[in-house]
Amino acid sequence: MKLRWSRTLTLLPALALALGFASAPASADAPTVRSGWNDFSCKPSAAHPRPVVLVHGTLGNSVDNWLGLAPYLVARGYCVFSLDYGQLPGVPLFHGLGPVDASAGQLATYVDRVLAATGTDKVDLVGHSQGGMMARVYLKFHGGAGKVNTLVGLAPDNHGTDLDGLTRLLAHFPGAKQYLSKLTPGLTDQIVGSDVLNRLNAGGDTVPGVHYTVIATKYDEVVTPYRSGYLDGPDVHNVLLQDLCAVDLSEHVAIGIADPVAFHETANALDPAHATPTTCLNG
Repeated sequence: MKLRWSRTLTLLPALALALGFASAPASADAPTVRSGWNDFSCKPSAAHPRPVVLVHGTLGNSVDNWLGLAPYLVARGYCVFSLDYGQLPGVPLFHGLGPVDASAGQLATYVDRVLAATGTDKVDLVGHSQGGMMARVYLKFHGGAGKVNTLVGLAPDNHGTDLDGLTRLLAHFPGAKQYLSKLTPGLTDQIVGSDVLNRLNAGGDTVPGVHYTVIATKYDEVVTPYRSGYLDGPDVHNVLLQDLCAVDLSEHVAIGIADPVAFHETANALDPAHATPTTCLNG
């Protein structure tokens, strides 16, 4: 019984971990130029003709989530952009808490801004955690399918999460789910069986014309089971990090913010014509 109550008391922070955030506070609502990214004067090169838009996870933001991957891609010649979405009034820095569908609308507006600034007709998206799933809502319901070439998901919760069963405890606490839905709808939208996820995955996981890569880790403690992040479709590449590097111990947060093996595989997905083998030595 003591163990059960211990797990129960961790329910709210565990739900909040459907994340993808680093701890250093940095961002404001309007992303600024950081280490070469979010530079709206950047023009894509012939080698990398599409800008890359990075989509943070729950509790993340446009800077902290990408202190590793954004400079990595900039150094390889990409125009890189990142947005804040899902902001709640009075909650600074920690975003991705608003309704997922509204967040997808914010992504749609931001992608249009990037396309206009760069003079391109398509972007590539890289999303961490909720960012990988929410980007699919944009593709399916907000006109994104014709504006995106590739979507890379780093530990995305494409079919929701049960957090090793913790979310099932909500049924035993009357009003708990409604309370969470009212205060932080972006969290409950990510629970297995939510209305958003049911609509998103009805009729198939993918939309035509978009290339999908999912990079998962077997040590994911947030998207559980980790295979629930995988997609099924004709243009899908599902990758387990430990199949590339058996000794890689990255969990849900690290795969998005600090893992050079995941970064290399992301670069391969963005430029498959010049892909090189991803191994432990890529770091």
